[in-house]
Amino acid sequence: MPFVDIETACCLHENRNTAREEICLLQKALVLAALWLSCSAMGACKDIALIANKSNPVKNVPLADLLKICKGQTSRWPDGKPVTLIIRNPGSQEMRLVLEKIYSMPKDEVASLILAANHGRANHPAIIIVDSDQSLVQSVEATSGAVGLVDVYSITGGINVLRVSGKLPLEPGYVLHGN
Repeated sequence: MPFVDIETACCLHENRNTAREEICLLQKALVLAALWLSCSAMGACKDIALIANKSNPVKNVPLADLLKICKGQTSRWPDGKPVTLIIRNPGSQEMRLVLEKIYSMPKDEVASLILAANHGRANHPAIIIVDSDQSLVQSVEATSGAVGLVDVYSITGGINVLRVSGKLPLEPGYVLHGN
């Protein structure tokens, strides 16, 4: 075993303790950074896209018309096809932005509004509720005249993204932009 004098041994011991303290501080910094990032991601800006079935010739929907569609007050497109809105459950976290920016009412009132809008439209409901963004996109793809409100990160090539009052998601001034 090599010979180590007392001074070297003490120095090695101090360096080892300093290294441990630095590692501990680095670990704490990484944990704090991870917490900050996860909190930022949860509160991150989120855009909701208005999507349409590929056969829908409409490219832009004024906000006033979108409000009517969302409330079941518009039954037909200009080309005569029936309008069907497909959305997530009003009580879901994904719909919070839509409740705030479009409906401006609590989820219970939106649920009542949906029931009223669908009353008497058994063959072609005004509003359909689905359980996931994937189901929403697939339903819009499969339903002529359908539009839906979906997270921009769920968009696929099987649908068209419509402008709302001349703006696309992620553009400045887009009405369905989260904060």
